Amino acid sequence: MDKYKINEYLYRLNVVEYSAARKIIPKVLDISLNTFHNYRNIKIDSETDIPYGIVRKLEILFDVNRGDLENFQLKGKDLKTLIYSEKRK
Repeated sequence: MDKYKINEYLYRLNVVEYSAARKIIPKVLDISLNTFHNYRNIKIDSETDIPYGIVRKLEILFDVNRGDLENFQLKGKDLKTLIYSEKRK
C-alpha cells in the first residue's frame, strides 16, 4: 500500500487529464518528473516522506481537505502527557 493517495486521485482522471496532470504537477511543485514518480510510489512502511509544503500543494491541486492525501495516521502522546510522565519518574 502507498503512503499517500496520489495515484488514487490521478487514476480518477480521464486519459487526457491524467496525461496532462503528469506533466503539470511536477512543474507546479517545482520538482523533477522522477521525484514526482518517487513520491507517488512511497510505501506505507517507508521512512521516506514528502515534505509538508509539497503535500499541502498536492491536496490543493487535487481539491481535497488537509490530511486526505495520507493513507496513514500518525499517533503519539501530546506534550503535556509526556511532560507529566517524565516528572513522575
